Amino acid sequence: MKLFVVRHGETDWNVKKVLQGRADIPLNEKGKEQAKHTRELLKNTHIDAVFSSPLKRARETAEIITEGRRLEIHNDDRLLERDFGEYEGVDKTTFAYADLWAYEKNIQYKKAENIRDFFKRIYGFLDEIKAKYPDGSVMIVTHGGVTKIVRCYAEGMVPDDEIAAFLVGNAGYSEYEI
Repeated sequence: MKLFVVRHGETDWNVKKVLQGRADIPLNEKGKEQAKHTRELLKNTHIDAVFSSPLKRARETAEIITEGRRLEIHNDDRLLERDFGEYEGVDKTTFAYADLWAYEKNIQYKKAENIRDFFKRIYGFLDEIKAKYPDGSVMIVTHGGVTKIVRCYAEGMVPDDEIAAFLVGNAGYSEYEI
């Protein structure tokens, strides 16, 4: 299966460098322009199915990218960004951000979604679409945290404590064969 993984366009919270998690923040004007640019990059790419996180910033990015195509966008809660709990809305430079992504450390937070549970959620989604579209071409529009996990899955990487550094730019995409 060919998989296109798109991160949502820029939001005002991205500019502020705070964790958005489940906060339903819309795209800003730059984010909309970024999504239009990605639409142009992918305009001649065959896509069989599109899945999106239901959060505004991802859904709006998916709508802009697929504009003019006859593709239904399927919302899937498994593509939601990680629930950052107590770190929601917090500047990531003010705490041990890398620890939030430390798979081996497996830190249990009071409110934030556990890293291993996050991996399990995303891997389950990927296993399902891989089985449903084995020879197809699928686009998912999602969040930065999800793109980190997809990369581990697609590249057969063993999760470690270094995934915090993986990041696709706003409205950027990665292409994988899985």
